[in-house]
Amino acid sequence: MIDFDKWQEILSSIRRHPMRTALTALGVFWGIFMLIILLGAGKGLQNGVEYEFRDDAINSIWIRRGVTSIPYNGLPKGRSISFSNEDYNMLAESFDGVEHLTGRYYLSGDQTASYGDKQLSFNTRSVHPGHQYLENTIMMSGRYINDTDIEEFRKVAVIGKIVQQDLFGEEDPLGKEIAIGGIVYKVVGTYRDTGGENEMRTIYIPISTAQRVYAGTNEVHQIMFTTGDLSIEEVKQLEHEVRAAFARRHEFDVEDRRAIYLSSAIEEFQRFNQLFASIRGFVWFVGIGSIFAGIIGVSNIMLIVVKDRTREIGIRKALGATPYSIVSMILQEAIVITAVAGYFGLLAGVGVISLLSSMEVDFFRNPRVDIWVGVVATIVLVIAGALAGLMPAMKAARIHPIEAMRT
Repeated sequence: MIDFDKWQEILSSIRRHPMRTALTALGVFWGIFMLIILLGAGKGLQNGVEYEFRDDAINSIWIRRGVTSIPYNGLPKGRSISFSNEDYNMLAESFDGVEHLTGRYYLSGDQTASYGDKQLSFNTRSVHPGHQYLENTIMMSGRYINDTDIEEFRKVAVIGKIVQQDLFGEEDPLGKEIAIGGIVYKVVGTYRDTGGENEMRTIYIPISTAQRVYAGTNEVHQIMFTTGDLSIEEVKQLEHEVRAAFARRHEFDVEDRRAIYLSSAIEEFQRFNQLFASIRGFVWFVGIGSIFAGIIGVSNIMLIVVKDRTREIGIRKALGATPYSIVSMILQEAIVITAVAGYFGLLAGVGVISLLSSMEVDFFRNPRVDIWVGVVATIVLVIAGALAGLMPAMKAARIHPIEAMRT
């Protein structure tokens, strides 16, 4: 049963010493509050960085053209490196680590798309079928560009959600024809993209068609591919082998980093993961430090409490109180103060995190913290506060009543 008399004594003691109670509660409150804020903010920053990688496949390597900066085999520096369909075929046929592969050919001049009486300007990309996986393109209806489109130079187009809305409205675009720069294409699919509205203002067409229709060339401006389940070390080895293969084909020094540019999304993502692992470690270090500061505060206050109530303890023992009742009363007071303060610290931290989550900032998204972290931290503080006063309380409970009353 609940001992109402004891609880009345505890509450009375708390009311009699408001400053002592406030200092004890503040240490506990602040330790829990800072831990929740730091953990939530760290998670929000990590989510923001991961959100920036949402548009492209994480396990991708992008190859861009450059200009040689080192003379090689009698050839001068300053030569522009150009890619072609043969480079694409070389990657597809010679490297087992290449999973999904695509090239890009950028159109120049008029890219106005028209349907009926509507004429609007959109970005047009000519690509291979593997581009769907490089850009994390999500098909809404129809299909993406396929190998047959490439082989037969088909005039087909896959349009983004924004293009569909602007050109067709509520009309089903599949099977309809649109003109891009005066060339008619049949719409075979619609898509949405995790990269946002700008990515969904793009029209995809087969790269072979663009090369033949717009330029009469086999030039490729950029090449990208995914590396499947390769580890970081295997990806680095693959990068080295790809660079060496391009160096042989285009006759430049393999150490010339300006001839072609290789960038690995997985390496960049791994660097960010390592950074946030360090940040999480720092956050826990600071958070645990805040909790220990609260524990020290509770310990000091409990020592004062026990010393201040030594005479009271002597009187209670003289009136027949048992050591257990004396110790339990002091511990319960510590538990009440720390539990209430920890609970409000937890609520305040969660409230601030909820407020931060409403901020729409790309680099700081959806900050959150597992509630069990705050609960466990509060329990630890309560136990630590109770243990801090346990030994002094037990020592006081063992003192002879007359000696306690003389203190």
